[in-house]
Order: sequence, then C-alpha cells, then structure tokens
Amino acid sequence: MTNDQAERLAKRIARAGLCSRREAEKWIEAGRVKVGGVKITTPAFNVSEKDAVVVDGKLLAESESTRLWLYHKPAGLMTTHKDPQGRPTVFEKLPKELGRVISIGRLDLNSEGLLLLTNDGNLARKLELPSTGWIRRYRVRVYGAIAPSMLAQMKNGVTIDGMAYGSVEAVLDSQKGNNSWLTVSLKEGKNREIRKIFEHFGCRVSRLMRLSYGPFQLGSLEKGEVKEVSGKVLRSFIGN
Repeated sequence: MTNDQAERLAKRIARAGLCSRREAEKWIEAGRVKVGGVKITTPAFNVSEKDAVVVDGKLLAESESTRLWLYHKPAGLMTTHKDPQGRPTVFEKLPKELGRVISIGRLDLNSEGLLLLTNDGNLARKLELPSTGWIRRYRVRVYGAIAPSMLAQMKNGVTIDGMAYGSVEAVLDSQKGNNSWLTVSLKEGKNREIRKIFEHFGCRVSRLMRLSYGPFQLGSLEKGEVKEVSGKVLRSFIGN
C-alpha cells in the first residue's frame, strides 16, 4: 500500500498486531481510538499511512510486514495474554525479541503441540475461519471404549447441549485395554471441541497434541521452540 492509498482504520490497527480486525472495530466504537487528535467512533473510517493513529493514548507504530511463527506449546500454559487466575501463559514464555504477537486459534491449558503465532491480527482472524478449508490434525489419547459406530457419528457431526459440531474424522491407530490412540482431523476448532465430543460418548481425553494446522506441521519442533516461517513460504500459502 502506498502512502496515498486508504484502508479501514480497524484493518490498520490489526496490521500493527494489536488485535484482530473485529476487536479493533469494538475498540473504535468504544472511543479508544483517535486519528489526527480526533476521536473516531465508527469503524467505517478510512486512513492512510500518513495518518497518525492513537490507541489508548499511544501512537500506533508503523505497520510491520506480516510474519508467522510455528510454536510448540507445552501443556500447562494458557493461550491468553493475561489469565485472571494467574496461571502461566504462552506469551510469558515466548522470546522477547518476537515483540507483541497473537495466536491463530488456541490450545487449552492441558493441550500441547503446534500453535501458530503472528504479528498481524487481520491474518489471525482470516486463518481461524473454517472457510479457509484448512484441516487441523491432532494426536489424541483416549480412555474408554472406541466403537466404529461412535467414529461414524463423529464424522457425521454431533450436537451437544445445543451446540452443533461439524464433521470430525477420527482414525483409531492403536488400542490397549481401555486406552486408545487416535488421529483426529477437523476444519473448525470450537472451544475444547475434541474433549467435549469424546466426553459425549463416555470417553475421556488424557492427552491431546496438535500435529498440524493447514499446511504447517509441528514436525520435529521441540517443546517451547519457536520457528519463523519464511516470507516466501508464507506468501505461497496465503498470498500477498
């Protein structure tokens, strides 16, 4: 974008990595944003790179180029910037040189594996949407009886307490007594979705590890390790 081109104010804030575009729109409506010293309260407002944008009294930094990192989240960390209960968070453990980043989706406290991080809130929102068609794949250890009929129902989608869950493909990899390992794939990750679905069928997830998110793989990344995706690879998957 050249200096003379305009874009939505919320998108400008999201590109700076402060939050998602949707969150930025809420911030604007709440009166937290000023442009050229004037409070803006409507998201339907365009700005250029020349405009001075202030959020919560702080000048918005120039937008960085979009970056993406792969992170191997250990179990025991919350995927949030601040936990009201004081539990350790992913962002407290990240290298300081990353600056402020946000996660693309979440992994709950006891889940581990691949977590995507970015400095671009707009990208985070885009890649979280089921419309991307990206498969999220997990390795899951379950305690309880696994029946073919149960896996068939999961593939057709289930409704639990009024919440409709889409198709979940689960493949039984191994079974020893009541303990089983499965590979589970889905296109949408609602809050604790895999755990809730197995609980619905009388089973308990004792370990859950995300192996991949779309084209990005956990691979040999060690727990707590962060690896940046090159700009060339990033563009090949998400465009400019």
